[in-house]
Amino acid sequence: MSAVDYRGQTTIVTGASSGIGVEFAREFARRGSDVVLVARRLDRLEKLAAELAAAHGIQATAIPLDLSLPGAGRTLVEEVDRRGLEVTSLVNNAGFGTFGPFHEEDPDRLQQEIGVNVASVVDISRAFVGRLREAGTGVLINVASMAAYQPIPNMAVYAASKAFVLSFTEALWQESLGTGLRVLLLSPGATRTEFNDVTGADTTERALTFQGPEDVVATALRALDRRTPPPSVVSGRLNRVMAALSRVLSRRRAVLVAGSMTRTAE
Repeated sequence: MSAVDYRGQTTIVTGASSGIGVEFAREFARRGSDVVLVARRLDRLEKLAAELAAAHGIQATAIPLDLSLPGAGRTLVEEVDRRGLEVTSLVNNAGFGTFGPFHEEDPDRLQQEIGVNVASVVDISRAFVGRLREAGTGVLINVASMAAYQPIPNMAVYAASKAFVLSFTEALWQESLGTGLRVLLLSPGATRTEFNDVTGADTTERALTFQGPEDVVATALRALDRRTPPPSVVSGRLNRVMAALSRVLSRRRAVLVAGSMTRTAE
């Protein structure tokens, strides 16, 4: 395979109102792809769309959508078709985490978390994968997390949701071999985004180890440009070491280590 040519493509980016999603949108636009920006906050989407269209001469479309609600894929397809857009690439980036003992978590918030992190990824992927495979020129990127590689006490639902995305996406990678569609699971570690504001976790002591969103996105796009793109990639050398270590440790040891780390973040 040669490097991906994004010129003339149309790429959906979910969670495009902040952080990694914004950086994905900027990078795809810089490489010549039209972009469809999806998130709840329309004002942010419209501002970013105007910025990208002016800077790169591409078409940028803002679609406000609450991905925690059922049927996100069907709704997004309807909105895309209504605008006459032919989607060739997709980045399922939207997601959030909750922090705290499971027995104290708000059940409604947990349902929203599962809706965004799991259900919408499956639903939107299923809604568009046929089109992506038919085009045969683009990419499907699902964003997971380092949390995908081990259970994490005090973030039990979040870690489990990202483990699902890891398994799901690697399976899609195999199913898509030979179609021209490149599928990739991206696992960032700690990144300078609004994520920690949402979880409420105190990460001050670890701030120096954070990557920037631009580093995370660059990792994904480099992986997709390889002659034989891998099914998944971890962003950051230390994070890759930690992911490998989690597979060497016993399940008991891995969860005890993760629990000790989240206790220090309370």
